[in-house]
Amino acid sequence: MGSFVYCSFEAAGWWGPLDKLEETLATAIERLSRSRRLDEVMRIVRESSRQLTGADGVTFVLRDGDLCLYAEENAIRPLWKGKRFPLSQCVSGWVMLNARPVAIEDVYADPRVLHSTYKPTFVKSLAMVPVRDVDPVAAIGAYWATRHAATDDELRILKVIADACAVAPARVSFPTSTT
Repeated sequence: MGSFVYCSFEAAGWWGPLDKLEETLATAIERLSRSRRLDEVMRIVRESSRQLTGADGVTFVLRDGDLCLYAEENAIRPLWKGKRFPLSQCVSGWVMLNARPVAIEDVYADPRVLHSTYKPTFVKSLAMVPVRDVDPVAAIGAYWATRHAATDDELRILKVIADACAVAPARVSFPTSTT
């Protein structure tokens, strides 16, 4: 990149150059801030979220009335792109209805997971965050092929990306219904 980027590390009480992860996150936020179309937002989210968390897959899920639409994904194998599930029967729906992130180390041990939906996939663990803290319009999911306890840092990264998406509706039209 050639430029020397500085960031405030308030907790440490000092200023310093960004490390690779921070620079990648800052670049993703900058790209999201310039996005003008929903497909751009979803592309940036799926690429940067997967890279920054080391997840084996990432989905961008839109709220579609009483359904979740798995609108976009980037994964080692196909997941659910283009499919809809009832909000009340899936983790992405739970995240949007409760406006809270979730981390699940074992998808088969959690009652919020529709187990039959996960059986044909590689997914063993996941983390999911809402896009918008009030009345979420979407969710971002990260998935791992082996049992993985999502770290606070991984959840924080996903949340920062989701928060950057949350300002996008001012410029990007998030559908209230795609049916």
